[in-house]
Amino acid sequence: MTRPATRPATRFGDLRSYLDALDALGDLKRIHRSVSADLEAAAISRLSCERQSPAPLFENVAGVAPGFRLLGAPAALSAAPGRPLARVALSVGLPAETTAAELVDHLARTRDVAPVPPKLIARQDAACKENVLLGEDATLDLFPVPQIHEFDGGRYPNTWGIIVAKTPDGRWTNWSIARIMLIDGKHMTGLVIPAQHIGMIWQEWAELGQPMPYALVQGGDPAIPFVGGIPLPRGVDEAGYIGALYGQPLEVVRCETVDLDVPASAEIVIEGHLSVGRDAREGPFGEFAGYASTHTSMQPVYTVEAITHRNDPIWPLVAEGRPVDEFHTVTGVGQAAEVLAELRAAELPVTTAWSPLRAASHWMVVTVPRDWRQMLPGVDSAELTHRIGTVLSQSHSGRATAATFVLDDDIDPADDTDLLWALATRIHPLDRAEAWYGFVHPLLNCYTGEERAAQSGPIVFHDGLLPVSGEGRLAHSSFAEAYPAAIRRQVLDHWDD
Repeated sequence: MTRPATRPATRFGDLRSYLDALDALGDLKRIHRSVSADLEAAAISRLSCERQSPAPLFENVAGVAPGFRLLGAPAALSAAPGRPLARVALSVGLPAETTAAELVDHLARTRDVAPVPPKLIARQDAACKENVLLGEDATLDLFPVPQIHEFDGGRYPNTWGIIVAKTPDGRWTNWSIARIMLIDGKHMTGLVIPAQHIGMIWQEWAELGQPMPYALVQGGDPAIPFVGGIPLPRGVDEAGYIGALYGQPLEVVRCETVDLDVPASAEIVIEGHLSVGRDAREGPFGEFAGYASTHTSMQPVYTVEAITHRNDPIWPLVAEGRPVDEFHTVTGVGQAAEVLAELRAAELPVTTAWSPLRAASHWMVVTVPRDWRQMLPGVDSAELTHRIGTVLSQSHSGRATAATFVLDDDIDPADDTDLLWALATRIHPLDRAEAWYGFVHPLLNCYTGEERAAQSGPIVFHDGLLPVSGEGRLAHSSFAEAYPAAIRRQVLDHWDD
């Protein structure tokens, strides 16, 4: 069973203190040689993800003023031995050794904590106001905007920053991550998908015929992009959730040119308005499924009207692609936390939920305790799987993955060896599955082109629960379970003889 949520160990007030913590773990690599923002920095970051190496901090970026830096793989898997989720856990204030189940449980519990609204501080106290660029001086040409993949449609200023936007009536302020592509020093364009929160808010402004004020935030407290990347319910303010996560308010400061508040510890803040129409072609871009995209679409245009930044600013980048990178560790973990919270709210017996990192956020695994039959008398495995499907087929997070596998909790879904064995031996090749038709995520690669275009198709729930036997499950034919404790101790004591 999952242990109670681990309480936060340390809060990192900005990106720099977080990087110091990674450095202390041996999980940061400072690169002093000259590196180009045109593919080279992203290539190093991508290889870092694939080799599970320390996060690269590029301290000498070619073509920009000295001191301007790039950070790769900010929340990918950690190189710290025995602590693969260290970057993810530290990002939300948990110890580096936090397990997958503890992490998901902590995020799910935070949903039920009263939001702690942010604290507005004076402009002179905000680190992000050390440099203020207005008018023609506010140009992205000054910054090391990276080209992520060779086949992308252009350079991408945003792969790990949050977009701050609020509804015209001010009832909801949303912080979210969506990719944004450079047009020129004063203009950008990016995905504004109707089903996503930024799309919902933009639509309200568009219906009024008014451009949407926005702020694009790079860096700051590491929880900011983490929470911006998880699928909180519609209408929930991420700033209040972060306050609940820490038990204290996040400090924010008023923007220079738009009526928005942004994290005071940000490295870089870009301000302006998002056009009413879909006026520019965005893409292609290599997405989280791990394939080179050829897709483009017409999207709104971000006009740059002001930029503020810290001295020697750090611009984070995510070289998105084949697992495991930040999409899988952050959005996948966030989706699992939402799934866990929703199933608990429905009073279903669930141990944990997990989006297997190497399945590129296409799968979800739900595990249930071995005594679930005592908790639900008269319910068989097909009915329990159906009840799980009923809840998740109606939720955004539940419909964001194509397949959900329901397993007993003798399996650790975050252990790929455990999971692969269970899927191969407990999932029937044809039967014991139920499909639910409706919305599907258009970027999930397993669907047909027609289904992705229509954003409609099946999600499937697989019943992989073991039959009633003995104490509720069969013993594993493993070293841990197929031999008496005395024999195991004797083998281990003499293992190196």
